[in-house]
Amino acid sequence: MRSGPLHEGEPVLLIDRKSRRYMITLRAGATADLRGGKLPHDQLLGTSEGRYVTTTRGEQFLLLRPTLAEFVLEMPRGAQIIYPKDLSVILIAADIFPGATVLEAGTGSGALTMALLRAAGPNGRVFSYEVREEFQRRAVQNIEWYLGPVDHLVLRAQDVYEAIPDQPLDRILLDVPEPWRVVPHAAGALRPGGVLLSYVPTVPQAAQMVETLRREGTFAMIETSETLLRPWNIEGQSVRPAHRMVAHTAFITTARKIQPEKTT
Repeated sequence: MRSGPLHEGEPVLLIDRKSRRYMITLRAGATADLRGGKLPHDQLLGTSEGRYVTTTRGEQFLLLRPTLAEFVLEMPRGAQIIYPKDLSVILIAADIFPGATVLEAGTGSGALTMALLRAAGPNGRVFSYEVREEFQRRAVQNIEWYLGPVDHLVLRAQDVYEAIPDQPLDRILLDVPEPWRVVPHAAGALRPGGVLLSYVPTVPQAAQMVETLRREGTFAMIETSETLLRPWNIEGQSVRPAHRMVAHTAFITTARKIQPEKTT
């Protein structure tokens, strides 16, 4: 995420008086054709964010760099994204720390990948497996659009159901339909104490993942949760929940890799 003057090639948000959002990429000589008029990019390049700009029709827009959460909601998608409310929980539940070596499967549209790259930092490493070339291509475009070039990301066209060639790992995060098929590979790839996390939308998937983890014998502290986020509208004396909320999206299951007990 850049700071300072706005540069060519970076995304910015333009927010109108009705809170409608338009995400554009700044290009010298280009013009944004908005619902409230036209806005030349040259008027924005080299200036600062956090201010109002005026279109050719006199409409004002708030100019901001998008946060990661805002970018994820506005960016082009190949696969379904993980929503920001879950991204934040995943980073804490999986304990992604600076310098961590992390594996995610699959890459999807790159939302979780970007969150992992920022949390692990330049001294960490993120391996991302994706078997669908079109998803990986879209994810790379999104990642470079928001973060620019990153040296600590390794993308592989690897089927995580078959094997995990990159190890040892501090953390493994699975956004795949059948994460229980990865459990034996994860048991060998994770270091002792490492965290395995799965993200699935249905109860049967979550239940099968938990049962597989228990049978494996090398995982402990198995927990499953979901995250519900309810916005509120506060306008003077009118205080009420929003009419719409992002309720259930997925179940998050975490487990810790342990060394099996020795039998006598």
